[in-house]
Amino acid sequence: MARSRKSKNRKPKVHEELNGFEMKINALGELVSNYDIDQINTFLNRNVADKKLKGRRGYKS
Repeated sequence: MARSRKSKNRKPKVHEELNGFEMKINALGELVSNYDIDQINTFLNRNVADKKLKGRRGYKS
């Protein structure tokens, strides 16, 4: 029995703040994004706890 393939046109579910975020790889192998890297880092700092810093004094998750 052949395995059915999912449509590649479907967009993944993303956080509300990241609606419209797209990331592609160009012919040279570079990551190309429509968001500035500083915007992405700010979002990650607010929403993702850093596992390495979790046990340190003064770190707020």
